[in-house]
Amino acid sequence: MTQEERGPVHAPELEGGEWLQGGPVPIRGRGKPVLVDFWDYTCVNCLRTLPYLKEWHRRYEALGLTVVGVHTPEFSFARNADHVREAIRHLDLPYPVVSDGAGVIWQAFANRYWPAKYFIDARGYIRATHFGEGGYLESELAIQTLLAEQPGFDASTTFPEPMVPLRTEDAPGAVCYRVTPELYCGFQRGLIGNVGDVAPDRPLDYPDQGRHVEGMLYLEGEWLLSGENVARPFGAARGRPSRLHLGYMAADVNLVMHPPLAGGSGVLRVLLDGAPVTAAAAGEDVRDGLVTVDVPRMYALVKSTDVQHHDLVLETESDGLAAFAFTFTSCVVPVGRS
Repeated sequence: MTQEERGPVHAPELEGGEWLQGGPVPIRGRGKPVLVDFWDYTCVNCLRTLPYLKEWHRRYEALGLTVVGVHTPEFSFARNADHVREAIRHLDLPYPVVSDGAGVIWQAFANRYWPAKYFIDARGYIRATHFGEGGYLESELAIQTLLAEQPGFDASTTFPEPMVPLRTEDAPGAVCYRVTPELYCGFQRGLIGNVGDVAPDRPLDYPDQGRHVEGMLYLEGEWLLSGENVARPFGAARGRPSRLHLGYMAADVNLVMHPPLAGGSGVLRVLLDGAPVTAAAAGEDVRDGLVTVDVPRMYALVKSTDVQHHDLVLETESDGLAAFAFTFTSCVVPVGRS
C-alpha cells in the first residue's frame, strides 16, 4: 500500500527539545495548522528559505497559521543553545523556535534533510512536505489550503497573492547546475586529498602536493585534522600560514567556521585563481580580502553570477581557527533572462 493509499499520518508532538523562543506549540487538539521547519543556522539552504518563512508568518499568523522552527544541529557547536539564541536574534526570526540538540524531534519525524518543511493541518495530520530550497509558490498555496480548512474559518476571507520571488534565481527561468557537492573538512566525512602522512587528531605539517583534484580539500602547512573539522594548531610556527586548497565548480562558496576556542577572533585570507579575491567576487563576509571569524557560523567567501571552475586558497595564521564544511550554490539566471 502506498502512502497515498494510506492517507496522511499524524504529526509527532514537538517534544524533547528546549524552547528558545515562544512555545511550547502543541500539534494535536490545536485546531489550527502548523508549519514545521527543520533548519540549522549554519546551513546555507536553510538561511535562504528563512525570508519566506518570516513573510508567511507575517501574512498568515492572524489567520491561524503557526510557523515553528526546529533547530537540529549538524555540528557539535550548534548544540549550544546560546549560539542558537544569537542566531535567532541576528536573523530576526519572529516565530517560535525549539532547539532539538539531541535530534529527538528530528527522529520522531524520521526527517533526513535541512531544510525540511512539514505542512500540518488543523487535525494534526501531515498533509504536505517540501525538502530543500524552492517550491515557494506551491508551499504558500498549501498554507492557504490548510487555513481555509480550519473549523469555522470565514469562507469570505481573501488571501493575498503568493509572494513574488525574493531572488532572481528563485524565479522561473533560473538554471541550477550540477556543482561541487557539500565538502566536509573533518576526516569522518571529508574528502581530504593529501596522500601519505595524514594524521587524525594530532598536529602535522602537511606539504603542498601541487596537483589537486577538483572537489577535494588539500592541506598545506600545520593543521590538526579531527573528525568534524580541521584547525590550525595552537603553537604553530609564526610567519608560516596554514593553507587550504580547493578546486570547485559553483557560483558562490560558503564555509562554516569556528573562532579559536582560546578566545578572540581569527582571520582568514581569501585567494581566488592565484590572486587575492577582488571586491566584485568577494562574499559578503570578506573585507579587503580578509574574513574575521568571531562567532561560529557560516561565512560567505565568494560570490558569482555564473557557475564556473575556480581554484580557492584560504590562508590563516590564527591558531585554533577551525573549518567545518564548504557549501556551494548552483542556481543562476542566464544572461538576458533577469
